[in-house]
Parts: sequence; structure tokens; C-alpha cells
Amino acid sequence: MGKTLAEKIIGKHAGKEVNAGEIVLASVDVCLMQDGTSPLAIRQLQKINLEKAANPRRTVLFLDHAAPSPRKELSNDHITIRKFAEKTGCQVSDIGMGVCHQIIFESYLNPGEILIGADSHTCTGGAMAAFSTGMGSSDVAIGIALGKTWFRIPETFKIEVTGEFQPGVYSKDLILYLIGLIGADGATYKALEFTGDTIEQMSISSRMTLSNMAVEAGAKAGLIASDKLTKDYLKKQGRVSRFRELKGDEDAIYEKVIKIDASRLVPQVSFPHTVDNTKLINEAKGIKIDQVFLGSCTNGRVEDFGVACEIIKGRKKNPKTRFIVVPASKAVFLEAMAKGYIRQLVDFGAAILAPGCGPCVGVHEGILGDGENCITTQNRNFKGRMGNPEGFIYLASPATAAAAAIAGEIIDPREFLSRKKIKGKKVRVSRKRK
Repeated sequence: MGKTLAEKIIGKHAGKEVNAGEIVLASVDVCLMQDGTSPLAIRQLQKINLEKAANPRRTVLFLDHAAPSPRKELSNDHITIRKFAEKTGCQVSDIGMGVCHQIIFESYLNPGEILIGADSHTCTGGAMAAFSTGMGSSDVAIGIALGKTWFRIPETFKIEVTGEFQPGVYSKDLILYLIGLIGADGATYKALEFTGDTIEQMSISSRMTLSNMAVEAGAKAGLIASDKLTKDYLKKQGRVSRFRELKGDEDAIYEKVIKIDASRLVPQVSFPHTVDNTKLINEAKGIKIDQVFLGSCTNGRVEDFGVACEIIKGRKKNPKTRFIVVPASKAVFLEAMAKGYIRQLVDFGAAILAPGCGPCVGVHEGILGDGENCITTQNRNFKGRMGNPEGFIYLASPATAAAAAIAGEIIDPREFLSRKKIKGKKVRVSRKRK
């Protein structure tokens, strides 16, 4: 009987063949905690006299959510993290290095591995064909100390995506559409396995967006097969020797198969205050926007900045709309600078913050005022998510967010694409708006 990606990866780490529904003990390869979840985990280990790390070189503690620290209490948490790392030999990713999920993907994770993290968006690593999942701080703490943890093997939904995106439509629109289709709890404790020719042709950055938001449908993991693009990415990162081709079997048993024609999708917007409250762009047009945020572990990569720059080129920011940009990592920041994207964004009127989570978590930097609307490329729009329960958060692609920075309201980004070169042909999309 064939195996899903989840069954293959967990089975290898459990040392036996496994099937959906089983509970197993499995070894873990990589562990992460961030500055919002590390202190609790550290205190729990200290309480049970288990302050150690089974694999300190691949256990990473991130200072990314409150970085630089805006309050003395959080600064003290940073001290706790640094002391724990010094005692156990764990790695510290310091302020300015970037978001945990981006850096783990860039520097640590490989196909076929298991990553556990004390952060729900740890599932981003599924784009590396690694079983990556978020867990509670105490569970991750034990995983760090002992190098293993328990799993219930999740059933898998196969998400088969075919066709080519229209100009102005991106992987963010696809995942918002899927979440709206199945609901915020539609895949609770399931694995989503993304397949189809659309996924095969999709860049690694775009795949990461899909995996990152799998948890917004309740999923345990969002998995994508490793292939030549994965190998090329690992080669660029200096660890091509860790590549292995891995995919679900043709005769694997899937609980559900969802088929999506990417060519029929249009830009999507997720309305407050739930991610599955998605609407077509035409239903969102005209909503006044006070703040635009381009960044986060969902869409803070070089590719995303390139998409935004294509929209804003030759145009001016609306004077009544703030535009905040945060690179997902130091490496992203430097590459975006080299490509000229940062200069273009600054000239346009954007405020560039140090790599990290930025406004996404609402700890500091970019907190909304009462009644303000923000359109953002992040992954959550819960009430109070950006630091103020009286604010309103709309989720969208980098293109849709950038378009709003020009118009001062939500608008179809395709209105700013005059001509798009696709496979050697110039295709008329829409009029050029100034």
C-alpha cells in the first residue's frame, strides 16, 4: 500500500511503517522556539531538572517577535533565552537576523526531516518536503531535551492544483481561496499535500506561502514534494548534499482530494476577523486603507518585494496611507538591496524595518489605531492581532497590498499591470492607472 508524504517521513523517524491514525514516538531533526514561546519552555525544563538539548547544533532560539525589544519585560525574556543557549549549546538567532521560519528554511532544514517548533507557522517547512509542525511550548521543550516526541499520524488531504495563474494572481491568492473553501477548521489535524502541475512550476518562495498558511485551515502540516527546484535551492544555500527526492505515492490513501483550477482564480482578500472570511477582489474594492504591511514569514521574501515593485514602479504612494516593509531575513534584506528593490520601495515612500516579525504580532512597530484598516501580506487577521482589537486587518497578496498603497484603498492589482510578458508573448491585462 502506498504512503503519503506524512506517513513516509514520520515512519522513517519512528523506525517502522506507519498509517494514518496511529500514535508513534519519533525522533526529531530540528527544533525551534521564538522569544514569545521560549521562556515558558525553558522554565518548564528547569522545573523538572531537564535543562539540556539532545541536538544543540540544530536547536535554534529566535529573537524575532519582539526584536529589538520594546519593553524591559521582553528584554528580560531575551536574557533568559541567551543564558539557556549558553548553558545548553543551543543556537541563538539574534535580533535583525529575521523570522524563525525563514531562517530555519534557509539554513537548517532538509527534505525528509522532522521539524518541531513552538510556533504555529512552523508548518512553513513543509515546502522543503519536511514534516514541519507547531506544538505547545512544553512539548517542544521535551523534544529539545530528549530529541524525540510523539505524533498521531495525520490523515492527508490531497490538494491537486492545475493550470496557470492569470497575471496578478499568486500563491497567496490560492491559499486564501483554499482556506475560504474548506474553512478555518476544515483540515484540523490533517496534513495538506499540495500536488499538480501548478505546484511543480511554482517557485520555492511561493511554495513556502502555501505551507505557511496550512495551519490557518487547522492543518498539522502543509507538505510539498521535493524536486529539482528544491535541489537548486539547497545548492544555492550550500547544502545540496542533503537533497533527496521525496513525494507521496500514487496509490497512497488520501482522506479527501480537492482539485483546483488555478487559471480560474482571481485576487482574494481575507476580511476581518477570520482568515476563512475570504472574498473576491471585486467585493473588497473601495475599502479605505490606513496602513499597508509587506512582510512576515508568509510574504516577506525577495520574490514578494519584486512583485510589489512591479506594481509601484513609476507611481507614488497615497499620502494618507502608511507603508511598512519588513524583510523576512537578513539574507532577504541584502538580496533585495542588491536587486534595487529596497531603494525602489524607499523612494516610493515605504518605511523599512529590521528583519523580523514586525507589525504582524502586534508587539510593537506598526500597531494600528482605533478603527484603522490595514491590508497586509501576513497570515492572520484575528481581532487584536496587530496590537489593537479596535483595528481591522485584511489579508492579501503582495501585489494587492502594493496596489492599495498607491490607491489608498483596496483595488484590483491587475489595474496596475499594463503589459505582462508571459512565455515570450505580451498579453494585454488592463489599463495603466496613475
